[in-house]
Amino acid sequence: MAAIEYPYGRVVGAVNDVAGQKQVLVASLAVLETAKKPGLVVHLPFTWPEDAQLTKWHPPKISPIVKMYLDEIKKVAAEKPI
Repeated sequence: MAAIEYPYGRVVGAVNDVAGQKQVLVASLAVLETAKKPGLVVHLPFTWPEDAQLTKWHPPKISPIVKMYLDEIKKVAAEKPI
């Protein structure tokens, strides 16, 4: 699974950012190509260009996939250097 920490509804990138969306899709397909075992989670090296809270488009409830991996997401976020 290719994981990316982008705001809900913008999983491949910002609206009208064709080049950025293509980069995300190519990286996601590369994960499928190189994954050695089922259940492998690869965090893609992309960051949202602004504070995700400022995106102003969030669902009222957390998405099921984020909820399922929330502990892992928090762990990875805590390990990232600032």
